[in-house]
Parts: sequence; structure tokens; C-alpha cells
Amino acid sequence: MRGLRPRRRRVATPPESVRSVRVSDSFRGEPTMEQTFVPLKNYSHKVGINHWHLVWATKYRYKMFGKFKQRSLCEAALRKTAKRHGIRVHNVNVQPDHVHLLATLPHRMTESEAFRLLKGGSAYLFFKNHPRSRLRLPRGHLWSPGGCAVSVGYTDFNTTSNYIDHQDEY
Repeated sequence: MRGLRPRRRRVATPPESVRSVRVSDSFRGEPTMEQTFVPLKNYSHKVGINHWHLVWATKYRYKMFGKFKQRSLCEAALRKTAKRHGIRVHNVNVQPDHVHLLATLPHRMTESEAFRLLKGGSAYLFFKNHPRSRLRLPRGHLWSPGGCAVSVGYTDFNTTSNYIDHQDEY
């Protein structure tokens, strides 16, 4: 069977109306003046996005990030770790004893895997650049086990982003 080439599979592309979804800034879903469009990703058998609001705390809720230097170092460590693993970070807010993060995870990554990668990588980079902070924590653990992961839909994206930006007020 010489000369026969395998058939090319045609991938159906969704119509223009499906490729992006309108994101509203309102709590109840009514359209408002400020609306953004979130482009959808095309995969082999589906179309969609994977936004997550991740929250986790420091070990024993110690206020490890009270100073500006420690907060900015933690944020930089989180962003660098996320970039290394293909996680797109939209918003980060580092509080003295916990972290809020709005991110888009890669196609095959679960939220528990994202927690493991972000917490482990950021702790490593934080302690590497600020070794004296390890002395306060017994056994050298920066983050407590677990956390909160909530998927963010189209209508909740701007609301969640606003919530993370104004976390100091809550």
C-alpha cells in the first residue's frame, strides 16, 4: 500500500459567538457598563476556560507577611512559580497571614496539583531569599496543609477580581 497518506482529521471550529464569553461585573448577572470578553480555549474535544480562586494560609496563621518586603517577595515567588508551571495569574493579594490568587490553570492540571506546585515552589523561593524567616516556623513549613479552591465562572470573574483587589477592606 505505497503512496497512501493517512487522512487529515478536520477539527470543527466553533462559531464566532462561542469563542469568547461576556463577563459581567454585577453580582446578580445583570449587564453593566463594564464588561470584558474572556477568550475561550479550543481543545481537541471541547471549548472552555479553567479559572480558579485559590486561598491558603500560613502555618499556624502566623503573620509572616506583615512587612512590605516580605509581601512583595511572596508575590514574586508565587508569580515565578506559576510562570514556570504554565499557570496564568490574573490577581494576587498577599495578606499578613493568607494569600488570595485568581488564576487560569492549564488544560490537564487539577486544583490540588496547582496548590502543591504553587505552595511548594513559593515556599522554596521565599526561604531561599529570606532564610531568617524559617527560624520562626517549627520544622520549616511556610504554608498550612489544605486551602480553598473555588472555580470562577464567566459572570463571577470581575466580581472575584474585585474581591481579591479590595481584600484589605473585608
